[in-house]
Amino acid sequence: MAVTIKDVAKLAGVSPSTVSRVLSGHPRISQKTASKVRDIMQELGYHPNIMAKSLVSKTTKSIGVILPKPAEELFLNTFFMELIRGIVTQANRSGYDIVISSGANEQEEVEAVQRLVYGGRVDGAILLYSRQNDPVVEFLYQENFPFVLVGRTEQFPDLLSVDTDNIQAAYDATRHLISFGHKRIGFVSGPKNLMVSKDRLQGYHLAMKEAGLAVKADWIVEDDFLQESGYRAMSFFMNLPERPTALVVIDDVVSFGVLRGLNELGFKVPSDLCIVSFNNNPLSELYSPPLSSVDIGIYHLGYVASQALIQAIQDEDKSLFNKRHIIPHRLMVRESSMHHLS
Repeated sequence: MAVTIKDVAKLAGVSPSTVSRVLSGHPRISQKTASKVRDIMQELGYHPNIMAKSLVSKTTKSIGVILPKPAEELFLNTFFMELIRGIVTQANRSGYDIVISSGANEQEEVEAVQRLVYGGRVDGAILLYSRQNDPVVEFLYQENFPFVLVGRTEQFPDLLSVDTDNIQAAYDATRHLISFGHKRIGFVSGPKNLMVSKDRLQGYHLAMKEAGLAVKADWIVEDDFLQESGYRAMSFFMNLPERPTALVVIDDVVSFGVLRGLNELGFKVPSDLCIVSFNNNPLSELYSPPLSSVDIGIYHLGYVASQALIQAIQDEDKSLFNKRHIIPHRLMVRESSMHHLS
């Protein structure tokens, strides 16, 4: 005879409704009670009927994770893998499964998200990127569908979002180079339609302006978040009549391309060019030279995004949808930026 929820409740000394809340990952159930109930479930061999539960509760216990581009290109950058690791860890702890969706272009992304929403396949969604004038954000907002944005948007500034203060982070990185005597500082940016590119470029400009330093258009390049982008940028930068003595690079993976390009051109870091980057990729410390990088807490970004969305879904409190969570950052100073200009 199949074990029922009442059997679990009786042995655990709680009500059936408490067992149901444990199954749904309700935030108001104490960790002690939840652990006790789960132990009893395991002891009795109880497995909830997810399909039946979803029909009754009209919930799927699933979250959609929306990728910004095809997965094969996306996973060339470890940023997204670490972000998803944080999301999955928290979702699993709360009893939620993950459904990953992507498209080759914006239209395909919108269609994929529409299938998730209209098909009732997920209870909420996490967008792993923030673009300007994004049709996916527009659709989810107009549908009043629960979602959280990793980043920020100027379209709807009151959205539930989890972000780094990218303006301040880039300001701090640039000020670090200025403190070592650099006056000609370049910036290797990402795609201009991404908010992270816009914000980090703004932080760089603020620091340069505050220090009374000029910024030349030739010292700024914009490309994708790929090694090849950094590699290509070096041929351009190092052949300028007045080349930068230091660079702020938008992402560690791009910096790895920068270092490869400089090595092939015969330049040394940090004696010929100092570099500060972002995301504190695990390989940053192992590179030669070790790379100075702004740690933005990628895992924590994903974890909090998942946590905030699940709380908003379960509490049905619309005020929770209008909150911006900022994850602290810190500059990890290593050899790539440790060279004083005389």
